[in-house]
Amino acid sequence: MSLYENLIKGQERISLIGLGYVGMPIAVAFSKKVSVIGFDINETKIQFYKKGFDPTHEVGDEAISACTVYFTSDEKELRNAKFHIVAVPTPVNDDHTPDLSPVEGASHVLGRNLTKGSIVVYESTVYPGVTEEICMPILEAESGLKCGVDFKIGYSPERINPGDKVHRLETIKKIVSGMDEETLDIVAKVYELVVKAGVYRAESIKVAEAAKVIENSQRDINIAFMNELSIIFNKMKIDTKSVLEAAGTKWNFLKFTPGLVGGHCIGVDPYYLTYKSEQLGYHSQIILSGRRINDDMGKYIAENVVKKLIQANISVNGAQATILGFTFKENCPDTRNTKVIDIIRELKEYGVDANIVDPVADKDEGRHLYGIEFNDLDEIRNADVVIAAVAHEQFVGLSVDDISSLYRSGQKKILIDVKGMYSKAEYENAEYIYWRL
Repeated sequence: MSLYENLIKGQERISLIGLGYVGMPIAVAFSKKVSVIGFDINETKIQFYKKGFDPTHEVGDEAISACTVYFTSDEKELRNAKFHIVAVPTPVNDDHTPDLSPVEGASHVLGRNLTKGSIVVYESTVYPGVTEEICMPILEAESGLKCGVDFKIGYSPERINPGDKVHRLETIKKIVSGMDEETLDIVAKVYELVVKAGVYRAESIKVAEAAKVIENSQRDINIAFMNELSIIFNKMKIDTKSVLEAAGTKWNFLKFTPGLVGGHCIGVDPYYLTYKSEQLGYHSQIILSGRRINDDMGKYIAENVVKKLIQANISVNGAQATILGFTFKENCPDTRNTKVIDIIRELKEYGVDANIVDPVADKDEGRHLYGIEFNDLDEIRNADVVIAAVAHEQFVGLSVDDISSLYRSGQKKILIDVKGMYSKAEYENAEYIYWRL
């Protein structure tokens, strides 16, 4: 009897290693079909889940409370599962080289508790070769087992879009791969239990790894092009959003928009690909150029804030900026790798103080990672400039009167609309100094 059949009959269990924005929704989805162990080394996170609280807001408190996942921080519980899914983050170091310590650490933990007959599937975004050349040897060394004989490995890149309630695990086609045909077949069938959109069987683990890393690299390059256009059109005194709306009437125009590129995927994954290519003697031409443009956008926005303050005859040193939104994307509490911090730090260099408003952001995370305390919107009455940085639903719905109430009286109002979420004409008619990417 195959591992798949044993899972269906409840005789074997699936484990999820890493219960963040990716792993936790996967664990909850699988728990509707099979028995699931949800493991994370973060005991605080486990206690949240046990109490039925979803700090990620990905599936909601009700779904966490109702699910049958066995949440634990005890690694020995992994011995009770045979199908393991590793979904830990893969960040970059300060020098933009891959930080594989989370996926290596997870491999050490799992390896210590791996049993014969297991299948291990990695979901973490990596460059081609990591699963077989780095993770697999760790599993072997820790377990004393032989890959291909005592256990098998596969790779199925995550495609969950944090904060997106439409494109979910169930609705996005899943790439799956395995070290051999038998493994591939089991991995595909297991994921088909929860992915209604179906699976795509990649011909090898490395093909699956490469497919994932180029998905976000492609998006990064396209956004970088839009950001470069924004810089050019700004110099020409042409509104970029108007240009894109006009160009977008052609059927094959790709509808990307300029903006800050943060988070754990788009701003990170390209560095994994270029790191590997450098090892092989090829220096990226396009990918790294796009990265440089996107990494500099916070500084560019801050410079334009300063220009607008000068235009309004407001002293730059000591000016008060109110920033609406701090998370790396809209309607998501995650602040890790947010590029809004680049705007704040650059403004500080000019002597501009920032008050940050974000009702969605994880307050503890903001305090711990950045030393930032968030303000409530109704506390703001002394802004010299308002920077609408993240398009949270709460901000998109604000009226001109709502925004106007944030400023100190008696001077010109400046609105920096990073995401282009407000009407340029409406604010210019209200005699604002309005600027957007």
